[in-house]
Amino acid sequence: MKSLREVIADAESRAVAVGHFNISDLTALKAITRAARELNVPVIIGTSEGEAGFIGFGQAAALVGSLREEGHSVFLNADHFRSLENVKQAVEAGYDSIIFDAANLSLEENIKKTKEAVDYVKSLNQNIPVEGELGYIGTSSRVLEEIPHGAAVTETTMTKPEEAKRFVEETGVDLFAPAVGNIHGIVKEGEPRLDIGRIAAIKQAVNIPLVLHGGSGVSNDDFRAAIAAGISVIHINTEIRIDWREGLQEALEKNPEETTPYKLLPEAEEEIYETVLARLKLFNNLV
Repeated sequence: MKSLREVIADAESRAVAVGHFNISDLTALKAITRAARELNVPVIIGTSEGEAGFIGFGQAAALVGSLREEGHSVFLNADHFRSLENVKQAVEAGYDSIIFDAANLSLEENIKKTKEAVDYVKSLNQNIPVEGELGYIGTSSRVLEEIPHGAAVTETTMTKPEEAKRFVEETGVDLFAPAVGNIHGIVKEGEPRLDIGRIAAIKQAVNIPLVLHGGSGVSNDDFRAAIAAGISVIHINTEIRIDWREGLQEALEKNPEETTPYKLLPEAEEEIYETVLARLKLFNNLV
């Protein structure tokens, strides 16, 4: 079976993208991996620091590891970790990749702290890809009334190719996440459009795989153009959190007296599965 590095390199070479979906429970994990198996495509499971703390670092790694032992191309990513101590926990637990997020800091501080994380991870295992992020895009995976304050969505605040180049060279990251009009969460008043030309320019400047965060709410046309411009991994979280809630709510409305979780949660699993299936088809050029 291919390693995560090989999976991302293959996606890069074929101008497709690997889907990355976050989980907080087994319901989402089942839905995501069912969709990926059905399409026979690799998938990345993400846990934020909060999600990892809820599930358990070791438990998340064991669950994903058991699926891979069964022959499924599934990987576990530490998503937007901001604490070096939590990075250490993820590496020790057996996570397949790490995203160290210091994007809310100045360029100088971001480079300094990200390099510390890269150096630590590489001192233990050279095979674990480490991702860095430059450009603040908010932090909440939920429905938002408006674009988060300070988010880099304008021509002057989005990630600049020359700064991206410096960041990658000085930190030694394996993957790079820029701010190119993407936002964490779904904005009620409408998502900003992705700056496709900027993605292409950054890709040329850094020459490593690019990752698009904040994929929930982005249009299909923007996804296709972003992948063609150099995006190799796409993150989705808010959409499937909404699916989980709506599916469970529907199940409770149908069966208001039911208290058995395994009889209620399949509705949530099905909602998540349908969304993930559609996203994976789009990202892998299967539609």
